Formats: sequence, C-alpha cells, structure tokens
Amino acid sequence: MAKYDPLADHLRTAGNRVSMSFSEIEGLVGSLPKSAREYRPWWGNDRTHVHAKAWMAAGYEVSEVDADAERVVFERR
Repeated sequence: MAKYDPLADHLRTAGNRVSMSFSEIEGLVGSLPKSAREYRPWWGNDRTHVHAKAWMAAGYEVSEVDADAERVVFERR
C-alpha cells in the first residue's frame, strides 16, 4: 500500500466536497512533508506527484488550500 492510499480510500467514501485539516490527513497517511505546509503548489493537481495521483485517482481535485488554517478542500470532479 502506498502512503497516500488511505487518503484516496477515505475520499472515495466521502461527499462531493470534503474539507480536511492537515492533521486529519496526517491521521490517515502519517506526517505530511514540510513543503505541504509551506509551499502551496504541493497541493496542485499534478499527476506527476504521488500524493496528487492519490486524490485524483479517487475522483477529486484540490479546490482550496488555507495554509494558515492548515485546511484543504477536495472536490469531486
């Protein structure tokens, strides 16, 4: 099982719009890298990154990121 598979599994059973804190995501996948908190493009919907492949394979894209509040919103495509 890849690191971000639990996030994809969680999203597959969620609604059309899912707001999660970074801590909630870490509860599923373990620690996020420092760049997830400091670098907005980390959350980009770019299939060349393993973490983005996970949420996109589940049918979602990141639509919002609030780094200060440490929250991300996934929306079903």
